[in-house]
Order: sequence, then structure tokens, then C-alpha cells
Amino acid sequence: MPKLNHILVFSAAVVALLTSCNKEFKKNNFTAYFGGEVINPTNPYILFCKDQKVIDSFKLDQNNRFFMKFDSLTPGLYSFKNEPEYQYVYFDKNDSIMVRVNAKDFDNSIVFCGRGDQKNNFLMDLYLKNEDDRGKIFDVFDYNVANFLKNIDSSYASREKFYSAKKAEIQWSDDFDVYARAALDFHHYSKKEIYPLAHLMRTGNDVYESLPKDYYFYRKTIDYNNTRLSGYMPFVTYLSHMLNNVAAIHYHNHYSPVDMALRTNINKLNIADTLIKDPTVKNIVLNNIAFTYLLEDQNMVNNQKFLDTYYKFSTDKSKKNEIFKIGNAIQLLKSGNTLTDVDLVDKNNQPFALSQIGNKKTVIFFWTENLSSHYLSAHRKVLAFQSAHPDYQFIAINLDKDQKKWTDNLGNIKSGNILELRTTDFEDLKAKWAITKVHRTIILNQDGSIKNAFTNLFDVDFEKELE
Repeated sequence: MPKLNHILVFSAAVVALLTSCNKEFKKNNFTAYFGGEVINPTNPYILFCKDQKVIDSFKLDQNNRFFMKFDSLTPGLYSFKNEPEYQYVYFDKNDSIMVRVNAKDFDNSIVFCGRGDQKNNFLMDLYLKNEDDRGKIFDVFDYNVANFLKNIDSSYASREKFYSAKKAEIQWSDDFDVYARAALDFHHYSKKEIYPLAHLMRTGNDVYESLPKDYYFYRKTIDYNNTRLSGYMPFVTYLSHMLNNVAAIHYHNHYSPVDMALRTNINKLNIADTLIKDPTVKNIVLNNIAFTYLLEDQNMVNNQKFLDTYYKFSTDKSKKNEIFKIGNAIQLLKSGNTLTDVDLVDKNNQPFALSQIGNKKTVIFFWTENLSSHYLSAHRKVLAFQSAHPDYQFIAINLDKDQKKWTDNLGNIKSGNILELRTTDFEDLKAKWAITKVHRTIILNQDGSIKNAFTNLFDVDFEKELE
């Protein structure tokens, strides 16, 4: 019964919304309404975004509801976030949309109501069908070429039939169809891009030479400069898979893993620069390539070589550009430099400055409660290093926001003589120390200078760095 009551209350809100908006709109009137209810919210705000930029925010009321009137809202694709989750919502002229979502099962629980609900519920239905298909596709990558194509073509035909029926029923606009068709097509294209690499990795068989001559013909139909799709995840995901495929180096035995990663990702930058001419789309793609690479690679020399190529192609010189921030931080983390101060506190919530470390060789590692297996393993590993290397001190920096949760979690960790600290400003830490992944480890010399700012506790040869 509680669920029924929620639905009745939500329906009443929708009726009130539609009643208040049930009027004729003038030709130049772009008034629109957006509201809804978030069950089990993870954040007290709903962020309303366009092209990945926040354009408005709504504070949830005591009943976890929100409502906003836009005096002028340009028709198009938007997204709404209850961080960390998000989903898309499309507005035609004068749409009045309500959404109900349970943040504990964000995507599966979303229901749209009101003027403009049908097309948005279609996008959600197609998204969930694609997600379900994505979960079942891995074994299909083991199939031979003929059986693989038979499987994915059958799946695509089923979704295209669903798309065509809804398009005829709802009679949506040509602009909305850009996104509807993209959600249908790019999921299918992504599977075709992934298959040769995944098949080789899973079975050891290289099928490139046995692919039909028309296997990649769909690439010729794609407008890689379509700015409307530049931030749309089905398109962005496809581009990532396509670049992985095209940029792959097949004579990989000639290179070490880190050098091959560098060459492959520089290939991606070159291909993106050649393929995409629109600066907005190109910068988004270049940024995605760069951020993904910098999340994985922790080699100082290779990072700089990669960034040199990135800077050559990117026209996004904004100080807000995440990649430029990381690049600037990497420059400051060269061996022999001194770490820039960041905001840290101890277990008593007292400020801790790097100058308090003293004249002792130091290892700094990071952890978060969101990765419990990592922080437990990292602490166990460090306790072993402490015994073998008593000339080093070890500092663990927690990346979470909540001081009490952090200190509570410390009760479940064997810390020994590890100095436990927490950053109070992760964005500042990320900007100054180029922390793009929790596995990063920093080693300092006895005088406090940097010995290696890009290493990893779990590297096979890590202990050699302590000698």
C-alpha cells in the first residue's frame, strides 16, 4: 500500500501541474515546467544541465520534491542529476514534465508524466533495453563472425521495430529523432567496433581478415561533427570504441605495455584530429581520450609526451579545462620538486601541513571508503613495507568528505604506525597533485623533494623504489 500512496500523491501533483499549464501558448512563448519527486535522494539538490554544464539547480523540499518554471527554455536535450546519478530529459516547446525516481535504483525507477512524457519514457525504455543487452553481450563476442552478426542483427531488428512503432505512435519532432535514432544505432555500432578486439582478447583468434567487406560501411553514414550529439552518451561511447578499434596497434610485441598504451592513445588523438573538424565536438572527444588515458597511465615521461600531442590539437585553452589542470600539475610533480601544500586534517580534525612530515623518507598513498577492497589491501601492504623499510614513514590520505565516517572507518583498519590524514578539498588535491586514480602513490626523499610522484603500491617492482 505505501507504494500505491506514493503513486497517488505523485499523480495528484501531475494533475495540478497539467491543470496549471493547460492553456494556449503564443508562438514566441517558450515557457516550460519541470518537477518531480526523488525517493531516497543521495543529494539534497537536483541539477539541471545542458551540454554537461549546470544551468539551474532545485533544492528538494521536505517531501523530496522539486518544481521549476522556465520562462524561456530552448527545445532540446537536457539532463538532470541527483549526484552521482544522472539521466536525460528532452523538452519540446512548452513541455511540462514531471519525473519520479528512486535514487537507490535510479535508471530502473524513472517514470515521466505530463506534456512531453511519451518521448522521454521511450528514451528510458530503449536505454534499459540496451543496458540489458549490454549485460548479455560478452559471451556473444566469442562467436565466429557469421554467428556474431546473426545475433546482433536480430537484436537490432527487434529494437528498430520498437523504435518505428513508437515514432509512428508519438509522432515526435525531427530534432528529437536525432537522439532517438542515435540511441538505437550507436549501441549497435559499438558492438561491431568492440567485437574484433574482444574476440581476439577472449579467444586468441584474430578475425580482422575474415570480416565482410561491408562490415564497417556504417562509418560512412555518421556525421562526426554533429554538435547536438557531442555530449550524448550513446555517441560518445561509440566514438570511444571506434577509436580504440582504429588506433589499435597489432604488432604489440615490439613495445612494453606502457609504451604501447602511449602509442595507441597518441594514435587516437591523431585520428580524432583528422576525422572531426567541428572544434566543439573535437575538443570533447580529445578531452575524453586524454582523461581516460591519464586515469590509467602513471608514467611521468609518457604523460608528458601524450600531453604534448594533446596540446597540439586541442583548442580548449580554458583554465577550467580538466586536462590542462592535470598537465600543469604533472609539470610540478617532476623528480626533485617539492609537493605543493594541500588542505589536510588529522583524526582530530586539526589542520596538517606538509612541513610537519619532518626529515624522513616518505610514502604517500590514497584511499576511499567506496573501494573497501582497495583500502584494506593497501593498508595490509603498507604494514608489510613498514617492517621491511623502517627508514620510511607512510602516510594514508583519505579522499572522502565526511570526517566522522572517515574516523569510523579507521576503526575497521589495522593502521599500525601509518599516519592517517584526510583531504578537506579533493578538487584542490586533484588539481595540485594530479590525482586521477586512487591507486596513485607518491614517494618523497628525506629532504622532502619528490622521488617519484607516479608510482603504485601494487606494482610488482614497487619495493625496488624504496631501496
